[in-house]
Amino acid sequence: MNNLTVDYIKEILDEKKSYLFEHHERELVLKSFNYLNNFSDKKLVYGVNTGFGPMADYAVSKVNRINLQYNLIRSHSSGMGSVLPCKVVKVLMIIRLHTFLFGKSGVSLDLVDKLYTYISNGIYPEIFEHGGVGASGDLVQLAHLALGIIGEGDAYDNNNCRHKMSDLLQRKKIKPHSIKLRDALAIMNGTACMTALSTINVINSKVLISCSISISAMMLEIFGSYDDYISKELNDVKRHVGQNKIAEILRELLVNSKALTKRYSGEEKKVQEFYSVRCTPQILGPILDTILSSQLVVNNEINSVDDNPIIDFENDKILHGGNFHGDYISSEMDKLKIAITKLTILTERQLNLLLNSKSNKILPPFLNSGELGLNYGMQGVQFTATSTTAENQMLSNPMSVHSITCNNDNQDIVSMGTNSALITKKIIDNCFQVVSIQMLACVRAIKILEIGNNVCENTRDIFDTINKQIDLDIKNDFCFHNDLKLIENFVRNFHQFKI
Repeated sequence: MNNLTVDYIKEILDEKKSYLFEHHERELVLKSFNYLNNFSDKKLVYGVNTGFGPMADYAVSKVNRINLQYNLIRSHSSGMGSVLPCKVVKVLMIIRLHTFLFGKSGVSLDLVDKLYTYISNGIYPEIFEHGGVGASGDLVQLAHLALGIIGEGDAYDNNNCRHKMSDLLQRKKIKPHSIKLRDALAIMNGTACMTALSTINVINSKVLISCSISISAMMLEIFGSYDDYISKELNDVKRHVGQNKIAEILRELLVNSKALTKRYSGEEKKVQEFYSVRCTPQILGPILDTILSSQLVVNNEINSVDDNPIIDFENDKILHGGNFHGDYISSEMDKLKIAITKLTILTERQLNLLLNSKSNKILPPFLNSGELGLNYGMQGVQFTATSTTAENQMLSNPMSVHSITCNNDNQDIVSMGTNSALITKKIIDNCFQVVSIQMLACVRAIKILEIGNNVCENTRDIFDTINKQIDLDIKNDFCFHNDLKLIENFVRNFHQFKI
């Protein structure tokens, strides 16, 4: 497989496709390994017969070269904090394997086969969130990957059960990898962790914007809004791809809706809705453009060789540089976190409009189906949405500018790419919660207004799905927590529009 994309990885995670590689790619790996092996017998090559980082000026004898690799793994397995989910580790291993198959890293064929065996058998080394500064790659996180490859540390299986790696390998009758040449450095010296996190961030961002488009369609229907907000003629005069795509999708969704109002049709109502209703193409448009920009950058990183040195056996060269530096990912995740925070803000404002009877003038306070004063509807739920949105606003500050010199000043400017991707993941998780609350509010509003027969097919499908899972007719107060978890699960698996 010469090209691997975010969309293809999603299909792998959905178990619709598998990661496969071809015979000619194995030949490239073998040629690269043999070239490096012969070259390093005669000349100094970083990380093969020298120390690492600021220790690169120290030569390492041939008898100690394999010990050098094992020392690198064990000394850098220093991660802390929460454990990365198995899904992230699976993507991380696929991306690292994919990089090796370009034949530019000088790894052994045995390492390629071992990585593929782990992926195929659902063996996920325990990797921690905290550790890497994202400059010489994700050194600490990938050290824990390497630790698992050599049979040490802990691991998880497909059932998310934790084991000692040695016990899990024994149970599956798989031998740990024996390091050759520069296998350890090759595993560790790349951006696979931040790129795996970013891949899943992009996948989830596309789910979120699909949900937000559907919610915005529901809001237009709930308020009987004018149809010109999403018209082709109005949006075409703004020359932005995202805005026009959002308006196009909304038009397609609402084409058969009976809930919208045609402009100058004779119906008397206020001239314009609040911005959170009528400006959704203009707000969601730049968010969509940012998501697609992030996807392009992540696709490029997935298909890049992010190692050091680069083995160019075709031109008889060993090239030393910094392809492991994670600034592309770090900068892009900073942009994405801002975009998803803006999506969260839009969602929270749409929720506020539904719950505030003084503003909407068509719904009871807090969508309360019971007795006002005695019952409280969704009043308490709004606090969760508002506080979670506020957290996203705080978290959306850029991480890529927080470079701190380390490694004896060898790494004097770093990307913090993994941190940026992790914070973006947190913002996305928070956004799913706010979107879930707003999805519930929308279906409750449709129920209260009794407009279920007038809405479009997409809105009706959402309404029917949620109505089957929870009771929308409840007039007495109850605990919302379990219902919200059900809706969040629905939202996380929401169908994506073609964007």
